[in-house]
Amino acid sequence: MDIAWYALLGLFTVAYLVLGGYDYGVGLLLATTGRPEQRRLALTAVGPFFLGNEVWLVAAVGILFGAFPRLEGELLAALYPAVAVAVAGVILVTAAVQSRSRPAGERARARWDRTIVVGSGLAAFGWGAVLAGLLQGVPLRADGHVTGVGPVLSPFVAAGGLALVALLAVHGAAFLGLRLPNGPAERAGRIGRRLVPVALAAVGLAAVLGLLSDRVRHAVRQPVPAVLLVALLGAALLGAGWAFARRRPGIAFAATSLAVALPVLLVAAGTWPYALVSAVDPAASLTVADAAAGEPTLRLLSWLMLPLLPVLLGAQLACWWLFRGRVGPQAPVYW
Repeated sequence: MDIAWYALLGLFTVAYLVLGGYDYGVGLLLATTGRPEQRRLALTAVGPFFLGNEVWLVAAVGILFGAFPRLEGELLAALYPAVAVAVAGVILVTAAVQSRSRPAGERARARWDRTIVVGSGLAAFGWGAVLAGLLQGVPLRADGHVTGVGPVLSPFVAAGGLALVALLAVHGAAFLGLRLPNGPAERAGRIGRRLVPVALAAVGLAAVLGLLSDRVRHAVRQPVPAVLLVALLGAALLGAGWAFARRRPGIAFAATSLAVALPVLLVAAGTWPYALVSAVDPAASLTVADAAAGEPTLRLLSWLMLPLLPVLLGAQLACWWLFRGRVGPQAPVYW
């Protein structure tokens, strides 16, 4: 049962990064235009999905706290600087998006838009750093507790954060290509096409630093799946570039969604069967089974999840169905 809950934690994390990720990607792309009407149009495109996408983060955190209490405690202790950056970004984006339309002046709205850009960058960088920190290993001692946060401050972790920023920017461009009217959608496609090489370079830098890092090589217990998933990530970005060039926004969005999901799979597959790999004492590494709560707790959580999961999936699918297609002059303005 612990494996099923670990898979569910991964599923919810992927759902958050893919769905919430295009929110942050759109937020990052607000920096590419100085025209208020274009920024308004981009936020209108993401408006119906914004709050619903963040539900997946709440659900993933709930699973982490309820089903994996040991993992939650040591993960937050080891990576709390990266987690703090990510949470600060999420708060900034949420507050700025919902506050930007309250002032009447364009200057005040522009300040809120800049806050959205900064918050989106912090959220993307923070979550990327968390994933890189997990792949690098944490200072977990034999007594089951971590010592300090030094491993978070490494070139590989910083490169992982920057790589996710680049991935989400491309993902946001693909989303806007699906949702905006034809003219602005083509502009988003051109931006996405230009960002694909940047994302490839960022992922390549992170991969090279990982290969050069003793910590990463030690923490990755399954190197073959890890290498294959990195190669698949590069292929997904190349596919997105191909789709952008041929004005195929649906294919571009599918490719960027895969690219954003793969880092989570990379961490899970590369470190299996461990949920936390110790960088100081290999024997202290925490397996998925050891990190999970007891069998009675997991059984109770399973009964609670049975009605909840279909509701979450159904609400998400209904939202996408109701607000499918491109936004236009008659689209409701949310923020």
